[in-house]
Amino acid sequence: MLHRDYLLEVIAKFVDAVTVALRGALIDGKIESARDAEDSIAALLDLDPETAMNLSPDSLVTMMLLSGMGDSLASYVSYALDRVGDAYDDMNDTAKAELRWDQAQAVAESFGCDPNAIPEEFAAFEAELAAADEA
Repeated sequence: MLHRDYLLEVIAKFVDAVTVALRGALIDGKIESARDAEDSIAALLDLDPETAMNLSPDSLVTMMLLSGMGDSLASYVSYALDRVGDAYDDMNDTAKAELRWDQAQAVAESFGCDPNAIPEEFAAFEAELAAADEA
C-alpha cells in the first residue's frame, strides 16, 4: 500500500510539472519549457537530464528497466516524450523531435503501452491543446 501511495504521488507531481512545461512549449512555443519537460522526465526516471535526453531509445528503455519502476511509468514517459517531440517539431528542430518520438515509441513498445493512448491524467491538457489549436 505504501509503495502504491508513493507511486501515485510521484506520478501526480510529474503530471503537474510536465503539464505546465508542455503548455509553455506547445502553446507558447518556449524552448525552455520543452527543456523543463525533459528535466521532469529525467527526474521521474532518476537520471541526469543531459544524460537521459541524449540516450538512444533502446538505452533509455534499459535505464527504465533498471529503475524497477518502468512498468508503472511507461505510459506517462511515452506520452511526455511524444509531446516534447511535437514541441521540437513545432520549433523546427527536426533532429530532437525525431529522437523524442523514437524514444517515446521504444518505451511504448518495450513496456506494452499503446503509443497513441493518452494517460487519463493528461486528458484536460489534451482538451486545452485542442482548444488552442482551434483558436
